[in-house]
Amino acid sequence: MIKIRNSRIDTKDIINQYPPNSIERKILEILSSSEIVHVYSSVDQLKFELDMRQKIINASRKLNDSRFSFRTFRHSICNPKYWTRTSEGGFLIKDNVKPSDGIKDIFTNSQKYGTECATAIVILYYGALVNIYPEKLFNELFAGIHLMNWHYLDRDLDIGYYDGEIDFLPGDCRYFKNPDVDPLTPQWQGENVIDLGNGTYYGHGIGINTAHGIIEALNDNRKKGSSESAYLMDSATRPNFKYLANKYIDFTSANEDENYRLAINYYRKYPLLTTDLI
Repeated sequence: MIKIRNSRIDTKDIINQYPPNSIERKILEILSSSEIVHVYSSVDQLKFELDMRQKIINASRKLNDSRFSFRTFRHSICNPKYWTRTSEGGFLIKDNVKPSDGIKDIFTNSQKYGTECATAIVILYYGALVNIYPEKLFNELFAGIHLMNWHYLDRDLDIGYYDGEIDFLPGDCRYFKNPDVDPLTPQWQGENVIDLGNGTYYGHGIGINTAHGIIEALNDNRKKGSSESAYLMDSATRPNFKYLANKYIDFTSANEDENYRLAINYYRKYPLLTTDLI
C-alpha cells in the first residue's frame, strides 16, 4: 500500500506515466499491492525513488559492460588524476577535483579502476545520483568522497540495512552469503549485488546472473568437504531515498524561486521588454 502523507492513493495515474514493463511500473505494482504501508510526503518524493532505483540499475549494467576490474583492497587501482589511493586500498577524491567528475571518470575510464564488490555498490549509488542531481548540489552534498566498501560512507547517503518484514524491490542491494568459504579465498565469502528487477542480479566480479548462478559460483569456492550451500539473505541495503529526494526537491524549488525572482527584477528594470514579449 502507498500513502502520500496519511492518505492512501490510487496509483493508476502514476503507473500510466511509465512505459509497460518498465522498472518504475514494476516497483509501483509491488508497493501498491503490498500489505506493508509505504508512506511518502509527496508524489515527487515517490517519483524520485523510482527514478533513482532505475538509474542504479542502469549504472549496474553500464559497470558490468565496462573494464572495471575486481581486485582486493591490497591490489586496488584508481585514476590518480581524480583520486588518491589510500594505504587501506580505498579511493579519496582529490581536493582540486569535482566529486561529480571523479564519479563520472569511473564509468568513462573504467580500465583505470579496480576494487571489490561492496565499494562497487557505493559507486553505483553515486553513479545514479550524478545523473539526477544538478552538478552544484551533487558536489556540495558529497564533497570529500571516500570509497572503501561500507567504511567512510557519506552521511548524506544514509545507507541502511533492512531485514524482517520488508518488500524487496528492483534497485535493492542484496547479499549472497557463503558461510563455508574456503579460507584461502576470503573474497568469496559473499557477494553484494543489485537486484535488476528481471530475476537477475549484478555483482562486481561475478557479473549479471540469476540467484542460482551466483550461488553455484560461491559454492565452487567453499572449503573442502563443505555441505552448506551459499544462500540469498532475507535483507536489503538501501540509501535513504526519501532524504535524498528531499535534498533534490528543496534545491530545485529554491532555484526555481530564485530564477523567478531574477526574471521579475529584470522585467521591472526593462519594462519595454515585457511589453514586447506580450
